[in-house]
Order: sequence, then C-alpha cells, then structure tokens
Amino acid sequence: MATVNPLSFDRIFAKAPVMAILRGMSLEKSVELASIAWDLGIECVEVPVQSQEAAEVLAAVVAAGAERGKPVGAGTVTTAERLAWAVSAGAAFTVAPGLDAEVARASVAAGLPHLPGVATATDVQAARALGLDWLKAFPASVLGPDWFRAMRGPFPEVPFVATGGIDASNAAAYLVAGAKVVAVGSALDDPEQLHALADLLKP
Repeated sequence: MATVNPLSFDRIFAKAPVMAILRGMSLEKSVELASIAWDLGIECVEVPVQSQEAAEVLAAVVAAGAERGKPVGAGTVTTAERLAWAVSAGAAFTVAPGLDAEVARASVAAGLPHLPGVATATDVQAARALGLDWLKAFPASVLGPDWFRAMRGPFPEVPFVATGGIDASNAAAYLVAGAKVVAVGSALDDPEQLHALADLLKP
C-alpha cells in the first residue's frame, strides 16, 4: 500500500486558488496535463476514481506528483471501495460531490482530509458539524457567483471550492464573489485552458 501524506487543505491550497480535475482521461494524458499544470503554477490536481481503471490513473499521477512534491487527490469518493482505492493509490486528500458522513469520517480516519460537496446552508452546517473545514460548492455554475456572496453572511469563516462548470472565462468571477479556490474539470479537454487559468495566478 502506498504511503499517504496527510495534509490540511490550508496547506494544499495555500499557493494557488486553482485545482485541476483530470476526469476520464487516459493515464498518459492525465500525467501530461498534471505536469503542465504544475509547470504553470497550478499546484493541486484531482483525479476522480469512478472505476478501478481510474484508480490506476490516480496512482500514476500521484507518483508523478511525488517526484515534484505536489499533492494529488482522489475525486468522486462516494463509497468505502473508492476510498480504499484512494488510500492504495497514495492520494493526499479525497473529494466528493455530496456529503456522506460515513465516507467523510472514514477518509479523515485514514489520514486524508475530505472535501465534501455542499449546495445549501443545511449542507454547510452538517459538514461543519463533522469537523470538515473546507467545502466544495457543487455544482457552482448552477449555484452562481451570488451563492458565494450570500454564504459569506452566515458562514464568513468557511472556505469554499467552486466546482462544476468552471472554466477560464468565469473562474475570476467566482473568486471575486468569495470562492477561495476554483476547480476546473471538463474544460481541460481544451489544452489552452490551463494556460488561461494560470493567468489567474499572476499578480
């Protein structure tokens, strides 16, 4: 079993407000895009593990990241089986589209900080009650930037990661609205997206 490197999301997201999600890509393409992202200053990469094959891709990207000291997380961790794949691959953290208390507790117990999906104030309170600090607002494109502005009122201390429908054209709007990090997935089918997203990191 690979060694898991426990990190906090404060550290994982400290250097850049952008996360690249490499979903449904080949092993070779995933490693290639992850390397491009790291070269551009996008520190954080997530590989969803919706199948055993995807878990193998995750392991390859984790290995590439380890050579450069970059954290790689496992996404779509919605079951105990997927969590086991994440741990075996050496993921640094886990991400889910929704909030499952059992999965969240098991992930944290395994040494992997967990980023659950939320869409309502009730979700936020439930996640915080489990001791989860960072939360994933999903689907961000449906919730819209105003959701983040509204949530800053009752939950000013909660850092949100905007995920779902984010690309280089709208990422800045979500950051301005209050998201701490934007996560970009399907848009990465366009290789120019990474370069455009890297512009967000420039002072």
